Amino acid sequence: MMNLTGKILIVDDDKMTLNFFYITLSKLGFEVIRAEDGEDALEKVKLYSPDLVLLDNILPKLTGFDVTRRIRKTKEFKTYRNTPIIMFSALNEPKDKVRGLEMGVDDYITKPFNFSEVLARIRTIFRHKELSHQLLQRERRLAILESLNANLISFTRHIKKPLSNLYEEINKIDYSNKSQLMKFIRKFEEDYKEMLAMLDGLEEEIIELEQKGDNLKKGELSLEELEKKIIKHLKSSSKTMSGE
Repeated sequence: MMNLTGKILIVDDDKMTLNFFYITLSKLGFEVIRAEDGEDALEKVKLYSPDLVLLDNILPKLTGFDVTRRIRKTKEFKTYRNTPIIMFSALNEPKDKVRGLEMGVDDYITKPFNFSEVLARIRTIFRHKELSHQLLQRERRLAILESLNANLISFTRHIKKPLSNLYEEINKIDYSNKSQLMKFIRKFEEDYKEMLAMLDGLEEEIIELEQKGDNLKKGELSLEELEKKIIKHLKSSSKTMSGE
């Protein structure tokens, strides 16, 4: 099951709207933070690292456009640059919506709005976020498997030559020559210790990579489940955008 709850920052200078969203979304399981102006919104983004920002455009001190620009474009907010933003606005001219989308808002809803529509768009954002997380987890686990494979190949290539040399030296030994035999034994002991150390190091790397892979696999959807979720998400997003 996908976790469609998270931390939402609501930014609106209208206290009734602010409280309505706070009460309603809290009851649905979301953690809700409130801000009443643009400057307070930016401070709370840094303080709480929300999963989503619901942002009114007409605000005291800084407009929603200003807040979006700061989050998306400035070094100060680099860590929060990909935080999803849904903008509310009484400005319903196409140019205003285009401006918001070009600045980086993920969705733009004109007032007055229907809460069911807003909730559907919030859930669409969280589905997208969760799917992105699932894909990233799978990508990281594949990278670990590739690293493990590369380590094994490197080890086999590295150990192949010493073993080949050892085989050649065995065939050249004059077993009646004690000095030569002792020299070979000492060389064999040195090579054996070196290969054993390499094997120990490889074993530690394999164990560490396996643990990382297992940790990433926890909660990871199967490819079949992930494909179904993506298809469902795309259909849901299409319906939401078309207003169905």
